[in-house]
Amino acid sequence: MADLQIFPLGDVVLQSGATLWQARLAYTTYGTLTPARDNVVLIPTFYAGQHTDVELMIAAGRAIDPAKHFVVVPNMLGNGLSSSPSNTPPPFDRAAFPRVTIHDNVICQHRLVTEHLGIAKIRLVAGFSMGAQQAFQWGALYPDMVAAIAPICGNARTSPHNFVFLEGLKAALTADAAFNDGWYETPPVKGLIAFARVYAGWVYSQDFYRDYEFRKMGLSSIEDVLRFSEGRYRSRDANDLLAMLWTWQHADISANPQFRGDFAAALKAITARAIVMPSATDLYFRVRDNELEVEQMPNADLRPIPSTWGHAAGRGTNPVDNRFIDTALQELLS
Repeated sequence: MADLQIFPLGDVVLQSGATLWQARLAYTTYGTLTPARDNVVLIPTFYAGQHTDVELMIAAGRAIDPAKHFVVVPNMLGNGLSSSPSNTPPPFDRAAFPRVTIHDNVICQHRLVTEHLGIAKIRLVAGFSMGAQQAFQWGALYPDMVAAIAPICGNARTSPHNFVFLEGLKAALTADAAFNDGWYETPPVKGLIAFARVYAGWVYSQDFYRDYEFRKMGLSSIEDVLRFSEGRYRSRDANDLLAMLWTWQHADISANPQFRGDFAAALKAITARAIVMPSATDLYFRVRDNELEVEQMPNADLRPIPSTWGHAAGRGTNPVDNRFIDTALQELLS
């Protein structure tokens, strides 16, 4: 495990117009940068994930190999390590934390890579879920810097149905009276449990449950799956979860001054070699949405992961899915 490092961003003016005072970007690196600085792979974190969760993507024997690549993993704003509701001092603490977009995240990551690490070229930006949304944004904003992108189980713009799914999660969490509009002193446990149980019904597919695929995770029953989900989300701060959820709901690579809402223009700007990998059974990042996106990207292939694991196919847990993903990543890195 790499050590956590902090890049001080200073006062950051966000897309919302709010200034996040003394913002910080937590990150880690793996491997060694070559003298030519040409082996850089960037992997943004995903929803509720931190850099330690991303390590599944760079495990021994996988396509992204720290023995060959210099891997940079920036933690998303709101994830509890970078500036977040749970670690930001007043007046931007807890429920007062400002709205952060995917664009805000990528602008800060670009500063990390260029100003702090002195890197001018990135060989590959690969990401799962919200990490995929950030990979799309990197490709659109910095086509001359990024050689390839691999968005895995994620879209360039959050679909209306995905937005509604996230409203359900939000409602489950905030219905707990202990949530207190975000000004709680102790965790709203009932809300977090409800959130986790709703999420368990969406992150895996119907086939996953019918075929008892969860046994491959060391879980023996549906109740085990629910408790597994609870364990994950009860370990996170409720305001952090909601901050990242807002970022997810409003993800749109064209929602910025460069593209001014022209989604087609933003997709056409992604000239990097791209292999877009949705899961065939994902319940909220749908293959059809990626299909429509890839049609407008000049150098992209659509390769659905033939998995029954739903959204979790891109998470790094199932070896069969990992082999499929690694085949594409090796192609992009070769």
